[in-house]
Amino acid sequence: MGELSGQVAAICGGTSGVGLAIAQAFANDGASLMLSGRRAEKGDSALAELNIGDRAAYIQGDGTDKAHCEDLIAQTVARYGKIDILVNCAGGSKDNAPVAELSDDAMEFGMNVNFWSSFWLTRAALGHMIPQNYGRIIYISSVEGKVGKPGLAAYVAPKHAVNALTKTVAREVGTLGITVNALCAGAMDTPMMRESGPEAAESLGMTYEDLLGWFAQESATKRLVTVEDCAMVASLLVSEAGAGMTGGMISIDGGTAPY
Repeated sequence: MGELSGQVAAICGGTSGVGLAIAQAFANDGASLMLSGRRAEKGDSALAELNIGDRAAYIQGDGTDKAHCEDLIAQTVARYGKIDILVNCAGGSKDNAPVAELSDDAMEFGMNVNFWSSFWLTRAALGHMIPQNYGRIIYISSVEGKVGKPGLAAYVAPKHAVNALTKTVAREVGTLGITVNALCAGAMDTPMMRESGPEAAESLGMTYEDLLGWFAQESATKRLVTVEDCAMVASLLVSEAGAGMTGGMISIDGGTAPY
């Protein structure tokens, strides 16, 4: 048990990849967890992997659904009596194409899963964090929220919006003991990336392996970052040592972003 004993975290998209790595890190530090994700079998698997008994629970749902986002916060408070930490790991894209060929549906999906989920979750969580004068909010953004990628506007534009939301909310609640930060992660070979990456690669005339190699070569380290890289920074942000960090768009990308 560590610094998060007695604290409660809700993690949207917390059943695999970076979300599960963050959940494990928080669990190791003593937090209680409410996880959400689209697939019940992944939820069950995540709870078994965490193996912390009543300190972890799961609800099924999709980050593109406003009702689910609000329900995640409501069920967290109903189960544990409060919410101290919110992490949004929902993200992705589909039907990628250059802007001249991009469909409304693809752009709407990208906005819903990447941006609107963060907005809906934050609005609901702040209703509990503001009265208690304490909270930690983390969005899993992307290096693409600082740069651009041709053919990926439905992912890049919403991630830029998430970073703008980060700066705005941080300034709104900065005097209330609430911090808000975005982790601008580089490419990771996660289950979500393995689902959406091949389509993105095809839209760019590449194989999935070529796409991963492209991301790695754009970095200073010439390697992909890992979910554990992100989890360690998330642990810092929710700790006492991270209390002075807010409004940050923190790059975890091996030196890819120019700022």
